[in-house]
Parts: sequence; C-alpha cells; structure tokens
Amino acid sequence: MRTFATLLVILAAGVATASPPGYHLIKTVPVPTDGGWDYVTVDDAARRVYVSHATEVVVLDADSAEVKGTITGLKGVHGIAVAPSLDRGFISNGQGNNVTIFELQTLKKVGTVETGRNPDAIIFDPATQHVFAFNGRSNSATVIEAKSGSVLGTIELGGKPEFAAADGAGNVFVNLEDKNTVLKIDARKLTVLERWPVAPGEAPGSLALDRKNRRLFIGCQNKLMVIMDADNGKVVDKQPIGARVDATAFDPETGLVFCSNGEGTVTVIHQEDPGRYEVVETVKTQPGSKTMALDPKTHKLFIPAAKFKPAAGNARPAMEPGTFSVQVYAK
Repeated sequence: MRTFATLLVILAAGVATASPPGYHLIKTVPVPTDGGWDYVTVDDAARRVYVSHATEVVVLDADSAEVKGTITGLKGVHGIAVAPSLDRGFISNGQGNNVTIFELQTLKKVGTVETGRNPDAIIFDPATQHVFAFNGRSNSATVIEAKSGSVLGTIELGGKPEFAAADGAGNVFVNLEDKNTVLKIDARKLTVLERWPVAPGEAPGSLALDRKNRRLFIGCQNKLMVIMDADNGKVVDKQPIGARVDATAFDPETGLVFCSNGEGTVTVIHQEDPGRYEVVETVKTQPGSKTMALDPKTHKLFIPAAKFKPAAGNARPAMEPGTFSVQVYAK
C-alpha cells in the first residue's frame, strides 16, 4: 500500500508540472506606444525579431524577447526584409510610397528608395541580391539592388500583390489577392514567367514555401490553405484553416505549416510528405492577431496582439491604448 501511495503522489506531481500540449503562450512582451501593425520578420542568424508598428519598427532579441531598439520616423510600416551579408535591412512604408534602408548592426537609417503606391510585402532574394517591394495600389513590384540601394526596374503584376516568397534559385512567388492567382517571377530578368490559379482557394492572403520539396502553402480567405507544386503550379492538396488568414510560415525541420488567422487562431498543419497533409492543432490566440513570424532555430512563433474596443456597426474596432504586445508561443 505504501508503494502504491507513493506512486500516486509521483503521478499526481507529474500531471501538475507537465507542460501544456502543443503550442501555447509562453511570454507576452509589452511594446510601448500605440498604433497598428502588419508583418513580423525573424533574423534567426542574428537572433533578432523585427516588428512593424505604424510609424516605427521595434526590434526584439529573439531569445530573451527584450526590446533592443526602435527605428522611428517611418510612415505606415508594412514589412521588413533583411540582407545579413550586406548589413542592410529594408522597410516598406505604405503611406510614404517608399522603402527605408537601415544598417542591421546599428539600426541607423541610411537611405530611402521611392517605389510605387503603398509598398506592402517586401522580401530579399539571396540568389540575386535583389529586394522586391510589392506595391498594393500600383499592382506592381519595385526591384532594388540591395548593395547599392538603386532601383533596377518595375514589374507590372496585373493585380494586387499580398505576400511573397523566394526559392533561393532565382524565382520569386507572389499571390494576387484580387485575381485568385500566384505568379512565378524570374528574379534576374524581372519578368513574370507563370500565372497559376489557386482554386479552390479564393482571395489568397498569405504565402510560404518549402524550398526542398518545392511546395507553396497559400492561405486563402475562404478558410482554405492550398498546397501547390512550385514547379508546375498544380494544386496537390487543400486543408481547412481559420478565418481572416494573413500570414503563413513553414518549419522545414518539423514539417509544420502555420497559418495565423485574424479570428484569433493559428492553424497548424503537418506535412507528412509532399503529398500528405493533416491539421494537427488549432492554437488559440488573441482576436485580431493576424500576422506572425516563425523562428526556425527555436520553432517559436512571434505574434503581435492588442485588445480592441467593441466595434460600432461595420466600422473596424479601435485598439485599446497601451495594449499592444508581441506574444511568444512555443511547445
């Protein structure tokens, strides 16, 4: 009896101290000042997280989540791209119709590049050393040489770009939200090579890429993630996700795909192989937390969040002052 009772105590203690299953909130990082947000970017090598925040970019330590600095004087920040080998970062200013260039080490602003109207998604392509800023109101992409900061050209897209990814082999992919298509772009020749429909998906709002297995993961507003062959544009599968998706990330080490949804969830999908997919978890987040970034080194998710006042009619709900934060999720 004494041995059995001891065993019960050990089991009870184990249950009490066990970590929650799956992804869960492990830290909330308050971010000073108010304002909206959009993309988050993780530089896993330098261990930094760049958070867009209206007129500034807040820089966090990826391990401690401490605020390490702020880049101010910006106009309607959407996204941040980094070119580590060049010590350069690039910020798309939607309200300024330009891109701010800064030094990664010092966070000092060193230049401004004019773009089309409302530059939104922005990525660095390591194969060509080009930066692609996708202009939401001009239906175009401004291509910048990362080293010099000079404009190399403009690519007409024929629709509203929303999210982009580079495969490291000279191809860039971008979804057109209003055309229900994904474009494949030659990053060297600055031309559109292919236009692929995302049906049964509608209004593609996010995009991630598995470079090794050549798979595109496309989050769509009709609550589907479409999986597409990145070489021929064939849709190979689809999986259900939450409402108002705005970011997708792929973890090559775990084979997990994450879709952050504005309804207040993250859908987690496992890629068993390039032809088999399964929803394995739905993580509860704060309503309105539509964007996200993955740290591939630690597998943590960085998700901006805020509290909102009740909406009046069809108006967008206002953020409660002083509630903006970055929430960190992990297993």
